[in-house]
Amino acid sequence: MHLHAYESATQWTWGAAIAISSAIARDLQQRPRARLLLSGGKTPGPVYAALSKAPLDWNNVDVALVDERWLLPEDPDSNARLVRETLLQNKAQKARLEAITRAGRPFDEALATANLHARQPAGVVVLGMGDDGHTASLFPGMQDLDRALASPLPYVGVDASGCPGAGQWHRRISLTPAGLAPAHSRILLVRGERKRALLDRLAESDDVHEFPARLALTVPGAELHVHWCP
Repeated sequence: MHLHAYESATQWTWGAAIAISSAIARDLQQRPRARLLLSGGKTPGPVYAALSKAPLDWNNVDVALVDERWLLPEDPDSNARLVRETLLQNKAQKARLEAITRAGRPFDEALATANLHARQPAGVVVLGMGDDGHTASLFPGMQDLDRALASPLPYVGVDASGCPGAGQWHRRISLTPAGLAPAHSRILLVRGERKRALLDRLAESDDVHEFPARLALTVPGAELHVHWCP
């Protein structure tokens, strides 16, 4: 794990945006199209807004989601809407968003579509981490956790009932370790002293059941770059 610590939210926002932009640029140098996976939540919005101004060939960037709540993409609480309203602006409005859910699309079809898109592995994955140590829609104590961890598919459907970190949105579609592994750039965005302390705990063990965010460290592949500010 490589920690990038910033003194202010402004430095963190632009430092993380530049890191993501550089990773996408490297992808575009090696292949015709780049694929970027983004997380939702309250933390990453400012970074995505800054990233939207990056001088990249956005016409050749596919933007997909690390996970999604079982909501329509226009719902205010959906991750797709967050990405549209923050990233798909300015220069990045030319990028192509792969929303997982769609009106009239049943759950199983949405999951199949996510796995179909993932046949083009993502080069850059931007993760988040909850106060409970979850990442994507993989929560401590989740009844589907073992199945999700063992799945050979990039995405699985999960039921996070009983997991406080999931809030009211129990039915979700989530990236799996198999979906994370191919990425050459693995980035974690976190803020606050509580998350900083949790980062130290992640490194103490490889028990992903206690903190599924440990997957960012334990899944073989790219080094994890953590961008943190108070």
